Amino acid sequence: MDAIDHGILAELTADARVPLVTLANRVHLSRNAVKQRLERMERDGVIAGYTVVRGASAARRVTAIVMVYRADRMRGAHVLTVLEQIPEVVRCDILSGEFDLLVTIQADTMERIGAIWEQVAAIPGVDNTVTSVSLARVIDRA
Repeated sequence: MDAIDHGILAELTADARVPLVTLANRVHLSRNAVKQRLERMERDGVIAGYTVVRGASAARRVTAIVMVYRADRMRGAHVLTVLEQIPEVVRCDILSGEFDLLVTIQADTMERIGAIWEQVAAIPGVDNTVTSVSLARVIDRA
């Protein structure tokens, strides 16, 4: 990676939707040269994907945090495999301490949160859950 690659990454980090022609002008390369660099960085794993950052109107979704205690503690991957299949699960962290997993869920309704909670609680290997619903987000550094 050179300074131009870092410049491309900085521009994409600021706005991943920047048109390729605009990006090329900003880093002083041709459109094709930038396209080749992007393809190389994707292939090499420097760029793992592109994402959507939700605006204020989409931020009204319901967020729930589910602490999961697994019967096998940290040995089996079955619970993680099932969680990966639930699109509203936006994050899952493995924890030290009493609970094994911290699962963050974002859904459109409380009813959907409840349905997901029932699904998680029914996964073989899940012994217990503790769920909290976010009332307000006061800091968001994402």
